[in-house]
Amino acid sequence: MGEIRDFKSGRSQPDNTQPPGTSMPRRLAAIVAGDIAGYSRLMQLDEEGTHARVKRTLRDLIEPTIAEHHGKLVKTAGDGFIAMFDSPVEAVRCSIVIQQNMIGRNAAIARDHWIEYRIGVNLGDVIIEPDDIYGDGVNVASRLEGIAAPGDVFISGGIYEQIKHKMVCGYESLGDKKVKNITDPVRVYRVLPDAAAYQRTRRRRESILLTLLGLAVAIIAGGVLWYLLTQSRGKLAEVAQAPPASTPAPQPAPSPAPAQTASPSPSAAPIQQASPQAAPSASPTASVPAPEMVSLQGGSFSMGSNDDPSERPIRRVTVKPFAMGKYPVSVREWNACAAAKACSFMAGGKDDAPVTNVSWSDAKQYVAWLAEATKKAYRLPSEAEWEYAARGGTQSKYWWGDQMQSGNAGCKDCGGDSAAEQPVKVGSFKANPFGLYDMGGGVDQWVEDCWHRNYQGAPADGAVWSGGDCASHVIRSGSWKNDARYVRPANRDNYDTNVRYPTHGFRVALSP
Repeated sequence: MGEIRDFKSGRSQPDNTQPPGTSMPRRLAAIVAGDIAGYSRLMQLDEEGTHARVKRTLRDLIEPTIAEHHGKLVKTAGDGFIAMFDSPVEAVRCSIVIQQNMIGRNAAIARDHWIEYRIGVNLGDVIIEPDDIYGDGVNVASRLEGIAAPGDVFISGGIYEQIKHKMVCGYESLGDKKVKNITDPVRVYRVLPDAAAYQRTRRRRESILLTLLGLAVAIIAGGVLWYLLTQSRGKLAEVAQAPPASTPAPQPAPSPAPAQTASPSPSAAPIQQASPQAAPSASPTASVPAPEMVSLQGGSFSMGSNDDPSERPIRRVTVKPFAMGKYPVSVREWNACAAAKACSFMAGGKDDAPVTNVSWSDAKQYVAWLAEATKKAYRLPSEAEWEYAARGGTQSKYWWGDQMQSGNAGCKDCGGDSAAEQPVKVGSFKANPFGLYDMGGGVDQWVEDCWHRNYQGAPADGAVWSGGDCASHVIRSGSWKNDARYVRPANRDNYDTNVRYPTHGFRVALSP
């Protein structure tokens, strides 16, 4: 009979779940361990209220977020949970989503009643049972959770190596940590949800180091100054005690030399002083690659479908005239914003590919910069405007008809390559009847609207539908990694407002 280790206590227990001589199934998996900081204190403050809120958080946030990121909730333990993922990237994304959603959930309640998770993520070999998992792969994740601060995600070195070039995040190395009941030290990293956060952390540390260095220099300089003053006082005392010297005869002042223009030495370049006035700035639109736009006259159409509950009820909507980006925003267009320090990161990939890994908040940064730089009313389209534009005046399942046809959209079963890290360049497929490209497939596209589960109560004038769940926003189009049902003009989905995802991009709209 063997032994297994409990993921919370670390204590070994008899393993009598398998008959002698029977091997237990094992696999490599990314393990997420979460635990509520200060759970006992919360229960003392409000036992029933805390219990209800924890259960609600588990039901409304933890479980669906794990499922959305293709994970499996293995077990819950009162104030904690264990989840298993095939993908380290999805495991970390899931953890970030949970932590960022908890910020919003805590915003409306008193600080001492906050529910804050600590999360640890590890990649390791685990023993699989029907309703539990065991092994050091689980134990290390649990130990990382134990040393994380409330609201933080700590990952092991194994996870870091798998995700370091695949997510727009910052990673703060905490070095090798000796953790309880684990023989070897564990390399630990703290995840910062965006790369800018890492830069801010590094700048704070550099600022502290510079302050300490400046203080040390000031102390040394003060000592030197004290020494020089002491020596000067001694010399002044000696001069005061010495007999007066005879006054020397006055010397005639030298006649001034004629003014000359000095020529620079052959071995030294002349010194130039910077002009006090700033260099003139370029006109706002001179270096701004504004997206190509298509003007749409507006009109009425039937929005929604009966293919999914979120697309019901079908209703008549009237859209006012507006302009829509001919293509999704490209890497080149996005990086102009990043170069102007108005967008949060420089995008990788080919210039003519659509920008990806963009959160809704990132997209809002871009349209705000573009509007300011061009003095035009650029914005994200409303959900109704997007569907109106995507349908191109049609009411069929797809804009080209009711059956999938290759060459019209970029998705994994539309003739695209779902294994590619980036979608093909914008405009690679046919335009719809309105002359718009990639209004289905390519990249998921953010719109302005907050998420609502269906169209009950939605505006009929094509305006942005605010209210609802504004912790997440609507995305449209599907992506190159989705199947054909996602590229339908009526298809709608949602994602967390401030979280980036590799298939998410956007296109812009323009008010007349």
